[in-house]
Amino acid sequence: MPKILLIDDDRELTAMLSEFLDREGFGVDAAHDGERGEAEALSGLYDLVVVDVMLPRLSGIEVLRRIRRASKVPVLLLTARGDEIDRIAGLDLGADDYVPKPCSPGELVARIRAILRRVSAHQEPGANAPIASGRLKLWPASRRAEWRGKPLELTGTEFSLLEELARHAGQLVSKDQLSLNALGRPLTPYDRRIDVHISSIRQKLGAHGDGGSWILSVRGQGYQLVSS
Repeated sequence: MPKILLIDDDRELTAMLSEFLDREGFGVDAAHDGERGEAEALSGLYDLVVVDVMLPRLSGIEVLRRIRRASKVPVLLLTARGDEIDRIAGLDLGADDYVPKPCSPGELVARIRAILRRVSAHQEPGANAPIASGRLKLWPASRRAEWRGKPLELTGTEFSLLEELARHAGQLVSKDQLSLNALGRPLTPYDRRIDVHISSIRQKLGAHGDGGSWILSVRGQGYQLVSS
């Protein structure tokens, strides 16, 4: 039974979501402030953490920042509907996905399952055969990456996107394909998640000899990992 931690100060909402998640086969615990939520999230007991951005004492964004310093546990953010700044900040800090509030319990469960499927897929037998492309090397099952022979620190979603690009190095990978295979859902209009994550990956890879990016973009179509 996957274990989920809900970090939200709305006790009525967490009780409702806990009941729904329990019926869907998840084990659920809740924390109602950021400090307690951070401690629970780093306990190693949970398969996924859901964090509300608007928390007392310690904001959800700061909770995410602290979690990412010490753990790669998947994190799903609950954000105010239409608040693009919090969504982009969360993705930049390593959130795996976000759901705008108010959200339906069904949508939340679907997003949780999509994230857990991606994590599970990399734990199957044979999944850790390394993927190599030039100076990049990835081990899918352990979610480990090396760039130019040194460890490359990536969030879970960044790893999934870079893995998809590495499997098709030198080829254009559409944003639709990246969304389906790396994020686990169809691409929706005006969805900038992929662009934000790719921008972060580019910064971590740096520029190649002529100053260009290791990940090329084709406007409106997708991205391509330079294979050399």
